[in-house]
Amino acid sequence: MSILTAENLSKRFKFRQVVKGISLEISSGEVVGLLGPNGAGKTTAFYMIVGLIAADSGRIMLDGKDITPLAMHQRAR
Repeated sequence: MSILTAENLSKRFKFRQVVKGISLEISSGEVVGLLGPNGAGKTTAFYMIVGLIAADSGRIMLDGKDITPLAMHQRAR
């Protein structure tokens, strides 16, 4: 069972699509790296998952609960 799931996350800044439809599943005890070239959207994807910036679309699940609308300090609890 996945502990953390991101489904179809997307983010746009003005007219530039910086993240388009990424999905991932992370299980308990798993170590994951996010790799890609400069400008690929790695930092933006990470910021959406931790709640630093809001995703334009998609959802983030933690232990089966939708945490997408929660702020960063609420996700850390």
